[in-house]
Amino acid sequence: MSGRLDSAQPYALGLFRIIVGLLFACHGAASLFGVLGGAMGGGTVPTGAWPGWYAAVIQLVGGALVALGLGTRAAAFISSGSMAYAYFSVHQPAALWPLQNGGEPSAMFCWAMLLLVFTGSGALGVDRLFKARTEHTERTTESPAGADREPVTA
Repeated sequence: MSGRLDSAQPYALGLFRIIVGLLFACHGAASLFGVLGGAMGGGTVPTGAWPGWYAAVIQLVGGALVALGLGTRAAAFISSGSMAYAYFSVHQPAALWPLQNGGEPSAMFCWAMLLLVFTGSGALGVDRLFKARTEHTERTTESPAGADREPVTA
């Protein structure tokens, strides 16, 4: 049983990455464009407002990159950091626990993105396509074994 689960791990990780990235991007889109119910009850974050507008841009761009699996580790690192900042600067001063201070989404996104920093994109990501193409190109451009040696003559 565990062998089958192990072989499915890259695909489960890929699906996790896609869902987390899409949900994160939706938060950014809601804050920036007022779609999906908008930010904080239907509005948008004023352009350039610190830190909300910048967080929304990170959410939209970072979430889209993570969902696509493009630059996953870097996008997830920046996204995780922005959620840690949101939690400790906005939510944590109101109360200690995320359930009390409304910081559950920030905490969950922070840890989910941090996990992706260490695991990478898993299956189904653009990063993996680029890696496979690069490895294929490297294999086809390498000389055959022994082709670079001088022929031995007696």
